[in-house]
Amino acid sequence: MAGDSNPTASATTLEDLTVGALVHGLSTSGPVTVVATKWHGSVALTLTCRDSAGAVSERVLYRNDEAALRVEVSTRGWSFTADGDLFRLAAEARRIQLAHLFDPMLAISLSQVDPLPHQIQAVYGELLPRQPLRFLLADDPGAGKTIMAGLYAKELILRGDLARCLIVAPGGLVGQWQEELYDKFGLIFEILTRDAIEASLTANPFEDKNLLIARLDHLSRNDDLQAKLAETDWDLIVVDEAHRMAAHWFGGEVKETRRYQLGKLLGSITRNLLLMTATPHAGKEEDFQLFLALLDSDRFEGRFRDGVHTVDVSDLMRRMIKEKLLRMDGRPLFPERIASTVPYELSPLEQALYDEVTTYVTEEMNRADRLAAEGEGRRGNRVGFALTVLQRRLASSPEAIYQSLRRRRERLERDLIDARQKARLAAQEPSDRRLGRLLADLERPTRGTDEDDEFEDRVDDLAEDEREELEEELVDTASAARTAQELEFEIATLKRLEDLAGRVRAARTDRKWSELVSILDEQPEMRHADGTRRKLIVFTEHRDTLNYLVERLRDRLGRPDAVVLIHGGTSREERRGIQERFMQDKDCTVLVATDAAGEGLNLQRAHLLINYDLPGIRTGSSSGSVVSTASDRPRSVICGTSSPRTPARAGVPDAAHQAGGAAQGSVWTGVRRARRCLQGRTVARPAPPGDPVWRSAGGAQRHQ
Repeated sequence: MAGDSNPTASATTLEDLTVGALVHGLSTSGPVTVVATKWHGSVALTLTCRDSAGAVSERVLYRNDEAALRVEVSTRGWSFTADGDLFRLAAEARRIQLAHLFDPMLAISLSQVDPLPHQIQAVYGELLPRQPLRFLLADDPGAGKTIMAGLYAKELILRGDLARCLIVAPGGLVGQWQEELYDKFGLIFEILTRDAIEASLTANPFEDKNLLIARLDHLSRNDDLQAKLAETDWDLIVVDEAHRMAAHWFGGEVKETRRYQLGKLLGSITRNLLLMTATPHAGKEEDFQLFLALLDSDRFEGRFRDGVHTVDVSDLMRRMIKEKLLRMDGRPLFPERIASTVPYELSPLEQALYDEVTTYVTEEMNRADRLAAEGEGRRGNRVGFALTVLQRRLASSPEAIYQSLRRRRERLERDLIDARQKARLAAQEPSDRRLGRLLADLERPTRGTDEDDEFEDRVDDLAEDEREELEEELVDTASAARTAQELEFEIATLKRLEDLAGRVRAARTDRKWSELVSILDEQPEMRHADGTRRKLIVFTEHRDTLNYLVERLRDRLGRPDAVVLIHGGTSREERRGIQERFMQDKDCTVLVATDAAGEGLNLQRAHLLINYDLPGIRTGSSSGSVVSTASDRPRSVICGTSSPRTPARAGVPDAAHQAGGAAQGSVWTGVRRARRCLQGRTVARPAPPGDPVWRSAGGAQRHQ
């Protein structure tokens, strides 16, 4: 702290010009510092001085020059008269800057989290010591990898080592990332949207924002965005669900997906790269080595040969399974999980509907394949996807298939008016411009090649609300009809199917619903010892089935407030309120939800889950949001599977066992579903009647 300094109020004399004095009046550029003096008698002296620029000069001063001089003097070397509040602020800022030297886990103290032992070990034992970081975090689902990434980023910020951070995640998870980083760590990340791109002042949104979240496929399919991204640099890039950035050996050549190429770009523009996935290995060692090349291209150069190459990856990745995850007191983190299936027989009317819709889907799939063979690949993809969704809805509920058939028939009837004026029909474009742009983006041809990047995979990467809207649009409009006569024939078929579905719906003999009622009323796990109902979550894939279940459950329980629902159109604020009510209100016992409940909501109060639709579609992954660690009570997961009395026809897999797989030869084959399951999608295999029940404990499947 500097001392008290100001020009003297009294007149300055030559005797005041001592070595070190600061003198005003000798230079127009400001005060000068006295370097040396030499007296000539008592009336004059030679003064050697240095100005603020460091230039040294001499001049002779006389008594009559004293009036123009002013000397700054200090009463003492350290006066301590400066503003104490400012000094305290500066000292506190410096203390915070160095706080990590005194508290190596400072981020934990400043975050709204109670980290578990494996999370602390990951961040402070694996990630922070590695500079620069190239690491794969591959713990099992439910281990809290988002918490680990947030802690790591927060710690780097506190240490002054992170200013720019990019999170890359699938579209359905970006909202969850944004919310958890803010709620738990106070980090304000912005999501890269089309509006943000258009509003960028620099024409490069990656330059504008230091904390950013982007959708994986939004980047991988857009070459312009990648060019702008390549012009930036980052302190940390985190990639969630990183196993999607896959590459494969085909013959002697590497086939890189667009996502894999994006992964290579991300690694080249960041100092620290963190990949996160629960399924790093898809069964092929050579493809796994290609995946690890994103972290260290030199070490994993060339094709892996079993028996010749051995690579230690312990310095690049960490893998912890659920059985090894413990609480602070040493108890297992996850209680036992009991999964079972409930087989049931379709009623004769339901069986007839199943057969008729299966025949319709088979015939339309074959027509879609012919479209693709004749060069209308995009239209064939749309039709194939729409029919796949229709088949899944058939397996979901009578309400879902009835409403889908009705909307499709009404939309095609409107299209028929235009069709009569045209010789050949083209693919119908969405009436909503936003959906039209979204569909065009999904179908945009870009570089790269891989079967993983087909149309259905791209749709899966959308946010829940966008995916629901797009599915509805395509199911209602996508048709393989090429003439007005073909469209008329399809509408007649839809009318017949709609009438049959309406009779099934009106009969109210839904066998799947009957089994659900039996579970609710007869299973002892559904009630507490005092007879009151336990909390229950019911997942379904389709909005129509959700509305159907909510209505019937409220009637069954006799209290409308006993059932709440969450779907893709539910805003985040509403979801939070519904979650809070479900967790805290003892009278609210059932939550019915689509995948939206799995996006950013912690529903760990309930330990009972029913997958009304088969897991292995998207609902299987939703059970991850109910991985309860708050109780030692075993978790029960139940899914239902129908058992049609006739085999699948014309190459169409059983709707209940394959959840809507499409016709043989189309892009929607059972092989792709099996491969996607092997790559880590949560799947509980439906058990046909008479098969042993599949159960799991601690997340590991075993056959009993």
